[in-house]
Amino acid sequence: MSVTPEDRIKALGIWNGPIEIAALTGGITNRNYLVLERNRRCVVRLGADIAVHHISRANELAASKAAHEAGISPAVLHHAPGVLVLDYVGGRHLSAEDVRDPATLLRLLPLLRRCHTEIPKYFRGPAVIFWVFHVVRDYAALLIEARSRHAPHLPSLIETAEALERAAGPFDIVFGHNDLLANNFLDDGERLWLIDWDYAGFNTPLFDLGGLSSNNQLSQPQEKAMLTAYFGAAPDADLWRRYRAMKAASLLRESLWSMVSEIHSTIDFDYAAYTAENLMRFQRAYDDFRDAEVH
Repeated sequence: MSVTPEDRIKALGIWNGPIEIAALTGGITNRNYLVLERNRRCVVRLGADIAVHHISRANELAASKAAHEAGISPAVLHHAPGVLVLDYVGGRHLSAEDVRDPATLLRLLPLLRRCHTEIPKYFRGPAVIFWVFHVVRDYAALLIEARSRHAPHLPSLIETAEALERAAGPFDIVFGHNDLLANNFLDDGERLWLIDWDYAGFNTPLFDLGGLSSNNQLSQPQEKAMLTAYFGAAPDADLWRRYRAMKAASLLRESLWSMVSEIHSTIDFDYAAYTAENLMRFQRAYDDFRDAEVH
């Protein structure tokens, strides 16, 4: 008889009495559960390493611990192979509409800056670098080997990625979250939290800023307000060019991530539709970047 997620959670050996388990919806990489034990609540994340997506649970654990020490993310209560137990933060996940709200966007940026600058002070052990252009090249090679339905389009996309990599430099390096979906921000009514460190690693801040914009469909005035608030001054032409290149790269990576997930993921999610949506948004972002370069 197969072991269910509920069985795995009950067998962790950390509970002091009966528990109630409820699946949390919305995740497209991991399976997450809310556990109630007496008056304590926690979140259990189940997921092994995912080599095709460069996800290392050891890295996720180290980033989660450092993020808590930096005052950004909930505490790690327990961990075991394929299991991460986190303190529960009451509140609501943000939506893309929330992120687009000017007041909320300005609240997010100090949290993001703390992620970039404070987590390295607490991170212990080997750390990874999340380099979007390497990720894109590796995804493309994997998709070609797997004879993905998208394989014919990949050589052109790789050429585009190489052009974006040239345009996006020079690069500053910070500690990035690298997956700034609105759902990864929590508002408890008093403060914001940043959660889910599957893809965490050293990166350029422009990737997180571009991802924050592309994942939540910020308008151009909102993007400029975001960059102004983050950097403390309005973006000049060079920063604006590098930012737009990295924003396009973030959408290209999301598109290829979804292509790979079409083949490898067992989560019930319409990855084909997600691929199509992100490819369309990537093409728009790249066309905007290229048009700005011409003019």
